[in-house]
Amino acid sequence: MVMEVFLLGFGNLKSSKDLIFALFLLLYLTTLIGNMLIIILIATSPRLHSPMYFFICNLSACEMFFTTIIIPNLLYILWWNGGYMSFYGCIIQHHLVSATGSAECLLLTVMAYDRHLAICNPLRYSSIMNASNCIHLVIWAWLLAFILLIISTVSICNLQFCDLNIIDHLYCDLTPILEISSSDTSMVKMEVLLLSFILNLFPFVLIILSYVSIFFTIQKISSWSGRQKTFSTCSSHLASVCMYFGSIFINYLVPSQQNMIRINKMLSLLYTVVTPFFNPIIYSLRNHEIMVCFRQYFTVVNKR
Repeated sequence: MVMEVFLLGFGNLKSSKDLIFALFLLLYLTTLIGNMLIIILIATSPRLHSPMYFFICNLSACEMFFTTIIIPNLLYILWWNGGYMSFYGCIIQHHLVSATGSAECLLLTVMAYDRHLAICNPLRYSSIMNASNCIHLVIWAWLLAFILLIISTVSICNLQFCDLNIIDHLYCDLTPILEISSSDTSMVKMEVLLLSFILNLFPFVLIILSYVSIFFTIQKISSWSGRQKTFSTCSSHLASVCMYFGSIFINYLVPSQQNMIRINKMLSLLYTVVTPFFNPIIYSLRNHEIMVCFRQYFTVVNKR
């Protein structure tokens, strides 16, 4: 039985290794600092104590957790041109990556529902999106993702893994893990497909329906400035949704044949590195309230 696996990463990068390592390290630190600043700003600014910013705060925490699961180990693999990992450590990494990614998807769905209520049903917004309901929505988003994906994780653990222990990928993803199994993996693939419908596709459909309703509501506003102001409250969320689901669809719709391995590795970086890096930028630069609080915060710091 396989007790440890060897992650190939990008293989032997030779002269470009130092540059790529430094780039990934910079992206990781920038992602952590950006999301940490957003969390601190929302926690300390009374004007940002609203449901929308509470959800943004949780999304930032999710991004920090997600990148920390992958990038530190990826940096180790890059530096040593590959790296060993215990088999169960690999399974745990896969579960955490999948669960955190699904939790992010559910959080984006909750945020879409929040914007739908605020724009399409503003009179009932404060009564529905009270503090208790917001906390419950966030807790359920995290719990559903982590608990439901235990099903596929247990199924993977029940497979047989003999002899083959080389994973030609940047981290422990589902397809590379199943490729080294000596058992029939069709049942696991069916379970994962069903869970993907529940945790990814169904939330995506709900987000689309929410924005269709928002679009028709905005069209009913007579003035152009009113339309623009209303749309600006959800533009950052819409940009984040497009980046998140776009990177997932690009990553998982590309065939996983042998001749596509290097392309799959590059595309996986969109989902695991690039999207978490740009989310803090989207929510800071495209959000007027956060930018105002940033300026106020740095003005106070400079005066001290």
